[in-house]
Amino acid sequence: MQGTFGPSWGGLPGSDELRNNGVVKNVGEASHEELATGERSTRNRVARSVLDHGPSTVAELAERLGLTQAAVRRHLDALAADNVVEARERRVYGARTRGRPAKVFALTDCGRDAFDQSYDKLAVDALRWIGEREGGSEAIAAFARARIAAQAGTYRKAVEGAAPEQRTEALAKALSADGYAATARSAPVGEQLCQHHCPVAHAAEKFPQLCEAETEFFAELLGTHVQRLATIAHGDGVCTTFIPKISHHASESTSGRNPA
Repeated sequence: MQGTFGPSWGGLPGSDELRNNGVVKNVGEASHEELATGERSTRNRVARSVLDHGPSTVAELAERLGLTQAAVRRHLDALAADNVVEARERRVYGARTRGRPAKVFALTDCGRDAFDQSYDKLAVDALRWIGEREGGSEAIAAFARARIAAQAGTYRKAVEGAAPEQRTEALAKALSADGYAATARSAPVGEQLCQHHCPVAHAAEKFPQLCEAETEFFAELLGTHVQRLATIAHGDGVCTTFIPKISHHASESTSGRNPA
């Protein structure tokens, strides 16, 4: 799914700068003014920060990037005009506090497509072929589990080498090394594993077995049931998995969704 971005953005930086999430799309050329002022580079940093950290407020981006809020708003306006980011209300889990939820900026499908998703159509076609020729949904689920199993060694080594209270953080770091831009954070009675990027999001949108197999693997790896609260494939800004405090008796994996 090739695409171009308008001249006000000038495209994301090359694959070396983006490390695991290299840009693979054709993008427009930056103007002479953008090159002279560094506007293009700063705008790329704003887009990358939203990718790495998920939907963000103007204040969060300004603090993260060392920019003024006015500068951040200017770049966000340009990115929004090019359909790279969009404004939305921050999703709130649990009881709401007083006042309106903060407005955050998230990558659109167009913006996310610029980050390492050039093989989406091939993957979707291959999975559809597997389903049609080899046994439908169960065959796709078997493939999804085999795919995770092939990657399991690195994740298992990272998690098993960490102290019990640091295993979610260790898993997040291992996932980040594979391009998932993952973080771990405390949550009531547990932790949340957040994956701010998913290289297979478009394929997972059509084949949820990919997400289900990943959730099952997290549960097995961490030794406790986990719950997937949100996924990028479902239209959320971040893939969020709730991991309760580890008990002595691991329970069965669940991949239920928070209906909120």
